[in-house]
Amino acid sequence: MEPKINFSPSSLQALNVCLAIIMFGVALTIKPHHFYQLRHQKKALFTGLLSQYVLLPALTCLLILILMPSPWIALGMLLVASCPGGNVSNFFTLISRGNVALSVTLTAFTSALAFIITPVSFLFWSSLMPELKNKLNELDLGFLDLFLNMVAILLIPLIIGMVFNNRFPKAAEKIAKPVRVTSILILISFIIVTLYSNAEVFKAYIMLIFWLVMFHNGLALLSGYTISYLLKNNDDIHRAVAIETGIQNSGLALVLIFTFFNGNGYMALVAAWWGVWHLVSGFTVAYFFQRKRVHQLT
Repeated sequence: MEPKINFSPSSLQALNVCLAIIMFGVALTIKPHHFYQLRHQKKALFTGLLSQYVLLPALTCLLILILMPSPWIALGMLLVASCPGGNVSNFFTLISRGNVALSVTLTAFTSALAFIITPVSFLFWSSLMPELKNKLNELDLGFLDLFLNMVAILLIPLIIGMVFNNRFPKAAEKIAKPVRVTSILILISFIIVTLYSNAEVFKAYIMLIFWLVMFHNGLALLSGYTISYLLKNNDDIHRAVAIETGIQNSGLALVLIFTFFNGNGYMALVAAWWGVWHLVSGFTVAYFFQRKRVHQLT
């Protein structure tokens, strides 16, 4: 039986506003040089984008084929894997002594393109598995609807933030950190309150979701580090790519689930628990990296 999540329309509006504020905060930290680095750090950026856009969703599909979770849980996993990196990844990269400039650039780039990449990626990878494709067909989920929603909650706040940053750089610098920290705390609180208000559902299904999300997230972190290592980047880049791949914007996944998937319980639990767990894994990995010397290639 599918779990039923208690989530009101007003809660969805609040979550949309929270996500828009997060995107506005991301835009306040985006500078032109972040995009100029696309020319100067081509290999590192290629590694990060390859890991985020191709490796993670591909490994998610492989994990689904091996573990064979229910179709809705599988769709929740793919949706999270298709979302851009969460900007708390920049903080984890900092304390792990990773390449912060690369982390910020990847977050900025993936966030700026999420309005098109996330729906394309999710629909593409889902279409490769007939059972998941059939579930989406039942919902009559269209690319245009997803695209327009992503423009409203991601692209427009991002553009407003970038214009504000350009017109009022000093003010943007002053409010960037408070806006970013406050919005992340609000989102974390929102997820915790949602889980608390659905405590019975959470207790009943947590063991079904817990290990799956933990393994999925661990695979994301490990694959990011491994692909960077195989491509012979520096150690600080390995760390940044690993964290960028493992820290996903689960708040965006929740917005899409309650907007387009009728608040499907399995999908919502996957996204919500990922939002909690990746903070635990992010701190753990960052603490581990912090204690290890950064090795640079000579």
